Amino acid sequence: MPNSSDLREFSALAHELAEAAGAVQRRYFRRPVAVDSKVDDSPVTVADREAEAVMRDLIGRRFPSHGIFGEEFGRDRESAEFVWVLDPIDGTKSFITGRPLFGTLIALLREGRPVLGVIDQSILKERWVGIKGRPTLHNGSVLQTRECPVLSQASLYATSPLMFTSPIDRQGFDRVAKRARYPLFGGDCYAYGLVAMGFVDVVVEAGLQPYDYMALIPVIEGAGGHMSDWAGRDLDLASDGRVIASGDRRLHDEILALLDMRSAV
Repeated sequence: MPNSSDLREFSALAHELAEAAGAVQRRYFRRPVAVDSKVDDSPVTVADREAEAVMRDLIGRRFPSHGIFGEEFGRDRESAEFVWVLDPIDGTKSFITGRPLFGTLIALLREGRPVLGVIDQSILKERWVGIKGRPTLHNGSVLQTRECPVLSQASLYATSPLMFTSPIDRQGFDRVAKRARYPLFGGDCYAYGLVAMGFVDVVVEAGLQPYDYMALIPVIEGAGGHMSDWAGRDLDLASDGRVIASGDRRLHDEILALLDMRSAV
């Protein structure tokens, strides 16, 4: 872990990054913007690019030796001890359709492991901050996930059923969804914030990139929850994009058994 002084500086910068990205988002939200398609056919707007650019500029001026891995502009100095992982708008489809459930994701990794994570929703003015070894905060208040020992009592989120593109992913998710009390879609990173707050019990997703999940790990774990891949392994930069975030270890274990990916360990 970084020392306390460094953590204060890193945390202060993370808040600045969230403010800067949020200012960009508010200029464009619910206004006509051109939507381009990336190679993977996912949408991107000027707001995505500008928000990442301002965050990169702030990091470069404050900590020029740090690396950066962003969704829109790729990787710089990725072998550095400290690397910032940025998703300027997680949930661009929500953003372009006027739904305020997107968020900015900001993670700081030390030697590949997240030590700080931020979820920021600039329209609703909500911010989750997780620092490894400390309680997660939501707008300054300490969070705690809720107890939910079995899937039959659980609220389950995934951003979209279309994210489960392979037969094994689709079948695994369907096994989980059929047993959940409330299977729901939508929310992007906001659903993970609701797990940390104790309103949602589990998120199960596939096809994610490191900038989609790295910031979430300190937020979920600092609230007493758990994150892993579908085989129960810790998430890292090389993970396959299959993610579980839950508020209760017993629920997490039940879902791992249903997904039946542990033979891949």
